[in-house]
Amino acid sequence: MPEAILEPDLPIVDPHHHMWDRPTEILRNLPPSDHGFMDIIRNTPRYLLDQLLADLKSGHNIRGTVYMECGAMYRADGPDALKCVGETEFVNGVAAMTASGLYGELRACAGIVGHVDLRIGAAAEDVLRSHIAAGHGRFRGIRQSASYDADPGVLGPLGGRNTPGLYRDAKFREGFKVLHKLGLSFDAWLLEPQLPDLIDLARAFPETTIVLDHVGTPLGIGTYKNKREERFGIWRESIRTLSKCANVYVKAGGLPMPFAGWKLRMAEPDPSSETLAKQWKPYLEACIEAFGAERCMFESNFPVDRFGCDYVSLWNAFKRVAANYSPSEKTALFSGTAKKVYRVNLN
Repeated sequence: MPEAILEPDLPIVDPHHHMWDRPTEILRNLPPSDHGFMDIIRNTPRYLLDQLLADLKSGHNIRGTVYMECGAMYRADGPDALKCVGETEFVNGVAAMTASGLYGELRACAGIVGHVDLRIGAAAEDVLRSHIAAGHGRFRGIRQSASYDADPGVLGPLGGRNTPGLYRDAKFREGFKVLHKLGLSFDAWLLEPQLPDLIDLARAFPETTIVLDHVGTPLGIGTYKNKREERFGIWRESIRTLSKCANVYVKAGGLPMPFAGWKLRMAEPDPSSETLAKQWKPYLEACIEAFGAERCMFESNFPVDRFGCDYVSLWNAFKRVAANYSPSEKTALFSGTAKKVYRVNLN
């Protein structure tokens, strides 16, 4: 049975969720894997507007959302560099549906973060402008993951997409510098040992707004099994160093994913929000202490974080962590920072 909603009137802007549709034939061709991330892929073949609304309307006061790229609905035809624009076209249609008011006051996908492979250098400008046009006023920036680890057991099915040091690559940075010119932000997903790469990037481009996703993804599986607490101090020092870059914000969430190692299979029972809050609190509070609430935002990362909890328990856990924060801090963490960074106007 779902938990009772804590602080049901507290306005929330969810700054990080996905949507996708993976037809049966795609799932059938997936390779076998013991990695927990495969549970997410196999157990969530479809997450479109109906499934999204079921979560958003499950009890918390969600006022709006920001969509985060996940490789959904790329164009099948046309130049390779422009195929990613199909995702923005798809999401903007969903945003238009909720902007009609047919589903109530909620505005899903009020901001859209897409994808461009910045390794195409200066040519990224044309692709970014295509995203902006396709977003009809909702496109806010891009994400390009740099996640990599030498141990294939850490990323599982997500491994092999990157080589070490993407954010330090000269061609990537040639494309990256276009973002500020166009008024766009950059979401960064990488793993805890890679945080120095993001620190270097943020220092090199102090005028570009950068958002660190998932508190930098602490690790507790593969080579890092039973080392999460041991590495906490290393992670915290990187977070404190990164916070000195005034252009960087952090998403406080993403911890239910398999990478931290608290839950290894979706078949395991979901923990209560009390348990989740206890697990996550050291990481969330360290980020809030370093960055300040005005540069932090709680995120759902759904449906990916469904691996570790349901939508109700996730936001209850955040509310438990923030229970003693001031009203202004709560506003920033649950809606204000997201609205500011992604420039979304919501009631």
